[in-house]
Amino acid sequence: MAEVLLFHHAQGLTPGMHEFAATLRDNGHTVHLPDLFDGRTFDTVDDGVHHARSIGFGTLVERGRAVANELPTNLVYAGFSMGVMPAQSLSQTRAGARGELFFSACLPVSEFSGSWPAGVPVQIHSTEADPEFVDTGDIEAARALVEEADDAELFLYPGGSHLFVDSSLPSFQSDSAAVLTEYVLRFLDRLR
Repeated sequence: MAEVLLFHHAQGLTPGMHEFAATLRDNGHTVHLPDLFDGRTFDTVDDGVHHARSIGFGTLVERGRAVANELPTNLVYAGFSMGVMPAQSLSQTRAGARGELFFSACLPVSEFSGSWPAGVPVQIHSTEADPEFVDTGDIEAARALVEEADDAELFLYPGGSHLFVDSSLPSFQSDSAAVLTEYVLRFLDRLR
């Protein structure tokens, strides 16, 4: 069993986020799913990003760190889109990370430290034409991470949906989400 700290995307802690966490739990993993928005959810990514900016991205990263400080260090950190910020920060700056899962985002490793921590495996998942991933430089950061890390994989799925795994959003792509879930479960199983 892996223990996962999973951070939600900019639309908040949606029913789809709860469903994804439940799927991981149903497969024997412990999942912590904190609410970085204090119960608020948003109809669009833009509205959620506006809210995140009003809070401050640094504050959101610190909220994630505060949650992690209450948990063991041997966690798998995972994040959807905006949630990659606290997840990636923790894996690069908090000792003991077991693994990392990035969904629809990836930041340059230089954002949090000089290099990727040795021995920390990572999977990065996105659709191949997601403008939030492709047009913002995230895909280049992901490719650079795959080159740098000892154990890193980049998975690109058909289409251009951003939050394609969240079943409660119109951007949901059931076929791609099912494939992603299988990859994630295999990744977590090998970290048991």
